[in-house]
Amino acid sequence: MKKVVELFVCFLHPIAVVLLWLNLAARGDLNRGEKLAWGIFALIPLVPFLYVLTGGDLW
Repeated sequence: MKKVVELFVCFLHPIAVVLLWLNLAARGDLNRGEKLAWGIFALIPLVPFLYVLTGGDLW
């Protein structure tokens, strides 16, 4: 059951990406290139999936 909950948390990644993009749009301390780099980097959900599927625990 714990693994199912951890995988569900991984699927929440798209919500986090949208919130990150909203935050980036409102930030004035980053230039356009930095915002673009962060926006693209946020699309990669590889890390949470690898962490969960290789035996890592979220709690």
